[in-house]
Amino acid sequence: DHAEDGRASIYQSVFTNSSKEMMCFPDFPYPDDFPNFMHNSKIQEYIIAFAKEKNLLKYIQFKTLVSSVNKRPDFSITGQWDVTTEKDGKKESAIFDAVMICSGHHVYPNLPKESFPGLKHFKGKCVHSRDYKEPGVFKGKRVLVIGLGNSGCDIATELSHTAEQVIISSRSGSWVMSRVWDDGYPWDMMVLTRFKTFLKNNLPTAISDWWYMKQMNARFKHENYGLMPLNGTLRKEPVFNDELPARILCGTVSIKPDVKEFTETSAIFQDGTIFDAIDYVIFATGYGSAYPFLDDSIIKSRNNEVTLFKGIFPPLLEKSTMAVIGLVQSLGATIPTADLQARWAAQVIKGTCTLPSEKDMMNDIDEKMGRKLKWFGKSETIQTDYIVYMDELASLIGAKLNVPWLFLTDPKLAVEVFFGPCSPYQFRLVGPGRWPGARNAILTQWDRALKPMKTRVVGSLQKPFLFFHWLKLLAIPILLITVFLVLF
Repeated sequence: DHAEDGRASIYQSVFTNSSKEMMCFPDFPYPDDFPNFMHNSKIQEYIIAFAKEKNLLKYIQFKTLVSSVNKRPDFSITGQWDVTTEKDGKKESAIFDAVMICSGHHVYPNLPKESFPGLKHFKGKCVHSRDYKEPGVFKGKRVLVIGLGNSGCDIATELSHTAEQVIISSRSGSWVMSRVWDDGYPWDMMVLTRFKTFLKNNLPTAISDWWYMKQMNARFKHENYGLMPLNGTLRKEPVFNDELPARILCGTVSIKPDVKEFTETSAIFQDGTIFDAIDYVIFATGYGSAYPFLDDSIIKSRNNEVTLFKGIFPPLLEKSTMAVIGLVQSLGATIPTADLQARWAAQVIKGTCTLPSEKDMMNDIDEKMGRKLKWFGKSETIQTDYIVYMDELASLIGAKLNVPWLFLTDPKLAVEVFFGPCSPYQFRLVGPGRWPGARNAILTQWDRALKPMKTRVVGSLQKPFLFFHWLKLLAIPILLITVFLVLF
């Protein structure tokens, strides 16, 4: 019911932005009757079921705080760590051969009050989005939400049903996507495909950018709603909200530019407009990566930024016995990403896989950072291209699919793998950790997606004919390429 220091916090109404078929552990599908986009309580239910199925509960120490993680004096030889924990006021120390940090990056709020002149004189209440739980206390209030991310939009739309007025202030705008995509299917089952990734990475930049912006504006024209990003071609993570455009149309939510300054009761925006008599300011300004139990120099090796090889390994350690799991962000879901990261990290720690030299790792980090700046922008340093990243990790442990070969040996599966959703099961088809049920899980994924919606069957519901669906999407790009080749 309230946020606790050092722990992640969510509001009561949180639902997933990834659908169940795209965010499961790759050898443990969700129950058929679970909805495609789940309330947070369903996720908790699923994770508990997974832990019981895999007999993991006996390895977990609950209600235990990690106070410190330090290299042992002989670390350069043994790679071991001194770990101090605290439970019920009692501290204990133990030696570990390796450490995986899996605490995520939504724990320590970024609250940039110094960036807003006059805020110290503001007499209303200021809170961070992590402290928001439910809308009751805001009934009849005038609320300013700063930030146009997922939390900011969720909170603003929820408050718009009870508050007197809600304003969202955004510095750079954002694309807003719906969970419901073509023909009513979950967005990620239609968007996150190998075929679409291939096109995005191989079409000329001008065509790729045009296609991307056309997709983003398919539901509504962002410019008309004040949501248009400053640079619409950047592939920074969009916002997922099915309700925001409707709330803007109804006038219960309005979009404003960055706040220029605060007065005692008002906010003055960069365009000179004023929102007065404000009761609450909610800072939906994200989180910072912090590991208070760890020496910063271990994972922040340059410019005080987290610098990790493949987003996982600190490149300057003498021994590769520490891994950071879950510190990447993409359109893909966290669970399958973390699963594949952990599989590779375990192989490295066991010595089955080896890391390149420090120089090669730093060069790889520099190369990836250059690409991230081009695709996602300066503020999105942990963002990555989901399918490209997953394939890269899979190749490191021998679990990457040979898709052309699959077309020759199992064409039915190959069509679903290439044109259909890049679901987590694909990364358990081959290699270490191969799951015998992966093939069937891929071929039946549309059935599980449709099952919870068939509560009133009125006719034959069929999964999309993927080839013709993508042929339809390709028609205009192919025409443009043909014209370009003919004329130039």
